[in-house]
Amino acid sequence: MKKIVKRILIGVGIIAVVIAIAAGYMFWKMGQPIYTFGSVSSTENLRSPLEPPEQLDPTSWRVESDITLHYDVYGKGRPVIIVHGGPGIPYAKAWKGLESLEEQYAFYYYHQRGAGDSSRPIDRFESKNYPKNVTKLEQTLGIGAQIADIERIRRILSEDKLLLIGHSFGGFIAALYAAEFPMRVEKLVLVAPAGVLTPPQKGNNFFDAVRAKLPVDDHAKYDTLMKEYFNFGNIFSKTESDLADLHTQVGHYLLKGMGYDMTQMDTPPTPGGWSTFAVYFSTGRSPDYRDAVGHITAPTLIIHGEDDDIALNGSQQYEEFIPNSKFVFIGCSNKSTISGHFIFDDCPDQFAAAVMSFLTDQ
Repeated sequence: MKKIVKRILIGVGIIAVVIAIAAGYMFWKMGQPIYTFGSVSSTENLRSPLEPPEQLDPTSWRVESDITLHYDVYGKGRPVIIVHGGPGIPYAKAWKGLESLEEQYAFYYYHQRGAGDSSRPIDRFESKNYPKNVTKLEQTLGIGAQIADIERIRRILSEDKLLLIGHSFGGFIAALYAAEFPMRVEKLVLVAPAGVLTPPQKGNNFFDAVRAKLPVDDHAKYDTLMKEYFNFGNIFSKTESDLADLHTQVGHYLLKGMGYDMTQMDTPPTPGGWSTFAVYFSTGRSPDYRDAVGHITAPTLIIHGEDDDIALNGSQQYEEFIPNSKFVFIGCSNKSTISGHFIFDDCPDQFAAAVMSFLTDQ
């Protein structure tokens, strides 16, 4: 009897060790970036070719057989592609700071796949296979897929080289596209690009910086939301709607911490759900894309609002690692107006002057 009990205990112990090793491996794997530099230009880990399918609707871009991207275009002339931030939060309206440039340029504000009015190819995951789900999520909505879409847009527009503007997390995506396809970008404008070139430091990252700006009464609710927001162990039990709603709730506090009206998050278009969290999986907990952006050859303008101190450290990294880049601060002539994260609307005249000067080489 004792031998049987001993064998059972040994068997249980072995199983426990195997589970612990597997859990440790998954924890380590989740920390590693899934997107690797060069994977898009070499067509690795993509679910469809870079060559877009036949275009059937003049009001949207068909980038894959089952994925179309909604866009709004303002102005006329040379196309300029606007890559929105969030991640996964398209703009409710055109930027005020580009209105005066619409006689010379046509600004395309497209909704990234999985966000706004573009296709949302994933609603929920039925499989309990975590690695399989992560792979599907990356190939369908991850950073590699987002970068590939910019290349497909270029081909749809028949542009040899793009004029590209990326804001916040969209600045990060735009920078990676310019690094993967350096010969396909004529000029690159990064507006307060997200500080995700290097691993976030505990107590000194974007989300912690927002918390420090919030009233103390908001901390408990914000902390609870953050815990749920980054609960990746339970993420595949959620639906697209669950994640879009969670992203909206967190967005309320992010806007408040940056000095803006929280209710802006309640204005359509609807934020992405799975697309938002797909890019978090793409970068992992330990991203390092400093060498990647060093491959950018296009002249690059980095614009930052004078009052946007929360995002400043991350934004400055781009100037350090992108060759041929220029960093400019913008402040509003009306000092009672915030010169913040949405500088294109906060100080439209100053923003327009900086972008126009850069695009026309003045």
